[in-house]
Amino acid sequence: MINEYSPSKNFRFCPKCGSPGFTPDTEKSLKCESCGFRYFINMSASVAAIIRNETNEVLFTIRKHNPAAGMLDLPGGFVDLGETAEEAIVREIHEELNLIISKMEFAGTFTNKYIYGDIEYQTLDLVFDCIVDSFLELKVADDVSGFVFRHPATVSNDEIGLDSIKKIVSRIL
Repeated sequence: MINEYSPSKNFRFCPKCGSPGFTPDTEKSLKCESCGFRYFINMSASVAAIIRNETNEVLFTIRKHNPAAGMLDLPGGFVDLGETAEEAIVREIHEELNLIISKMEFAGTFTNKYIYGDIEYQTLDLVFDCIVDSFLELKVADDVSGFVFRHPATVSNDEIGLDSIKKIVSRIL
């Protein structure tokens, strides 16, 4: 679907030959009129963690940057090149919260539209239920400005910044 943030509206030059004739070919691809290169627009993988404390409250982070700066989120982030989803969730939780995951279980997937730099990234969020041995070393870093433990029933959609996280909270939590 083409909208103001769609890659087909923002990517104007072929990444292979530099030609300005880089136009929509199908709903999911762009094609260069000069060299014939076709670029497919695919989902980006991201991960989110559900981490609970001893009173069954969920650990929410507060987003440091846009999109949705200052809003609630679940800890996680994008999967790096060459990384599995499991490796990504371990890395992200350590980078953002200085926590070590001792156990994880896959919980499901959710789609999201993530607007960054005026370009829409379609993401597939892979959600994991995670256990950490201790919260003693918990401190925020990276792209997190704070955290809060809350019972999911007390969190309103207006407090959550990303659509996929809203769906996770309403359907899983």
